[in-house]
Amino acid sequence: MENESCNLDVMFPKVERRKRLPTPIEKEKGVSLWSIIKDNIGKDLTRVCLPVYFNEPLSSLQKCFEDLEYSYLLDQAYEHGNKGNSLMRILNVAAFAISAYASSDSRPCKPFNPLLGETYEAEFPEKGIRFLSEKISHHPMLIACHCEGRGWKLWCESNLKSKFWGRSIKLDPVGLLTLEFDDGEIFQWSKVTTSIYNLILGKVYCDHHGTMIIKGNQDYSCTLRFKEQSILDRNPRQVCGFVQDVNRTKIATLLGKWDQSIYYVPGHHDISWNFPDKNKDAVLLWRKSKPPANPTRYNLLSFAITLNELTSELQEKLPPTDSRRRPDQRHLENGEYEKANAEKLRLEQRQRMSRKLQDNGWKPRWFERNGEDGPFRYIGGYWEAREERKWETCPDIFGELSKDTYVSSLK
Repeated sequence: MENESCNLDVMFPKVERRKRLPTPIEKEKGVSLWSIIKDNIGKDLTRVCLPVYFNEPLSSLQKCFEDLEYSYLLDQAYEHGNKGNSLMRILNVAAFAISAYASSDSRPCKPFNPLLGETYEAEFPEKGIRFLSEKISHHPMLIACHCEGRGWKLWCESNLKSKFWGRSIKLDPVGLLTLEFDDGEIFQWSKVTTSIYNLILGKVYCDHHGTMIIKGNQDYSCTLRFKEQSILDRNPRQVCGFVQDVNRTKIATLLGKWDQSIYYVPGHHDISWNFPDKNKDAVLLWRKSKPPANPTRYNLLSFAITLNELTSELQEKLPPTDSRRRPDQRHLENGEYEKANAEKLRLEQRQRMSRKLQDNGWKPRWFERNGEDGPFRYIGGYWEAREERKWETCPDIFGELSKDTYVSSLK
């Protein structure tokens, strides 16, 4: 399977991207997380304002794109389907759904909460994909995404319901991911629960747990169980599951770890948690990329290090709403912590206008709801506007604007 992904690489051009973050300009100051959040136990942490020191230099919009690091699995799924191998198609889709969690390992900081109307684009010709996300609602915090690949499209809207319990945070995802291939086959699934532990003492770590059901509209569906980690668990981060046909016959078994690799074996097997190591018939579907040569305190993988890169050529093309233009995030990446914190406070003060904007009939620029209660879908036009540099309808959400000017610019 690894050779197959390499063969796909030759179809796409090579693009040079950065391999490290800038060297910090200032020395970072230590801040007590407990002193800030101790009065918010049991509350929704999306409403708690934290200093910039607890952020990583990425926004939640960019984190959505980070889930597509292993998009080659969808390219392989497309090819398998074209060859009539529907089983290998859904196996690759399942591996892709699991791979989205690999980047969360040892990430101690939280992404920036986007401003209402903030966007993020990603054009990665070396992967054959382009991506667009937009924050479409402030409360509840809702993000819409759309990605186009070779022979497939993926879209979703995401929201997180969070609760803080003193030493841990529980994040329950709300939203549905839809993957559509050009031949009409569609798969849909929702993410599992994420818990973050040791916020006060010890090493911060996260665990993903729950059941993920990938529903297909043709031959197969897949059920995956993310095993919840216990205190005495010596083999954490396990994922197991099976593929079944329309008659509910289990025809393939999957097992592995969301932070390492995923295997499959044809047929239904009783699960042993050491299954891949002891079964000679186990076939590798996916393996996590190697760590970068230049690690940072944020523990970003090589792919994540590229997401906030802003070249002079790209700067000329981006709209004023793109996350890479956000000043507090840019200052944080550069290690200008005092400037970053000041800008974050300024933007959060501006963001308090968002509820009134929504009450006054705020509408997203690039997405709209499909039907009365349907999901938000990309309406088109972004890449055409980018080509012509026509961003007149995009507000300067990061600039120094008065309230009246800001509201009028959004009409």
